[in-house]
Amino acid sequence: MIGPLKGALDLIVGDPQADRAVPPTGITARLTVFVAGAMAFLAVFALALSLTAGRVADRWANELAQAATLRLPADAPGADIELALNILSTTPGIADARALTDAEQQALLSPWFGPDLALETLPVPRLIEVIADDDSYDDAGLRARLTAELPQATLDDHGRWRAPLIAAASRLRLIGWLVIGLIGAAMAAMIALAAQASLAANAQVIRVLRLVGARDIYIARAFVRRFTLRTGVGAMVGVVLGVAVLQLLPGGDGTGGFLANIGFEGAGWLWPLVIPLLAAIVAFVATRAAALARLKEQT
Repeated sequence: MIGPLKGALDLIVGDPQADRAVPPTGITARLTVFVAGAMAFLAVFALALSLTAGRVADRWANELAQAATLRLPADAPGADIELALNILSTTPGIADARALTDAEQQALLSPWFGPDLALETLPVPRLIEVIADDDSYDDAGLRARLTAELPQATLDDHGRWRAPLIAAASRLRLIGWLVIGLIGAAMAAMIALAAQASLAANAQVIRVLRLVGARDIYIARAFVRRFTLRTGVGAMVGVVLGVAVLQLLPGGDGTGGFLANIGFEGAGWLWPLVIPLLAAIVAFVATRAAALARLKEQT
């Protein structure tokens, strides 16, 4: 533990003599801070979108897993509906079952047919909402009982809706992580180019340092420190701006829309705090590799 802490402290404090080899201002400094901030800003949104898609998909999947629909023909008599409700109420694992009213069925169809739909003129099946408890129910046993006592009834467990939703959410999460990986790779490439440009601009200073006995690792450490700190500061600014913009986005209306409430919840708020640290690590690795390679070329 002492070794890593000492290394981190040395990186922050640095060596004033070696730091003179790295210009404190200039285009490379501004470019490094800007790239780190922009990439961190984009990473916040990619991460928020990925986590939000996962939350919404999980919520929808859980709701669909706990719900089912029993359909009866449009001309089914009231006795059949009562029989269906009795079968469902006596089935272990079913917490509630109720027949939807005409108003509720019209509300379900209004997005496709409009609010003025004359429900009585269409052969709309009668629907019974089924809610399972935590232990769920014996799907095969219930279907067998319905076939024997109410063959005209059809039980839909929403499985065909749940599977594509889960698959789409998994792909969207994967895309989000791939985007974050590409952001990190692009940031590493830009920082490496900026470090090499800074090394090339300070070739004379580096030559003098070598004449007085400075080793390449000593010279490289100064560049690594400066670019790592610049990247960390820029990433912090980008994360703060990204989170602020997320807070300005309109919230969801409670209907569970796929893109509603984009952002972080609970422990998910810790993820943005990791972005500056990861950005600094990427900058450390990229700058060290670029600096050592460039110094070797200048030997």
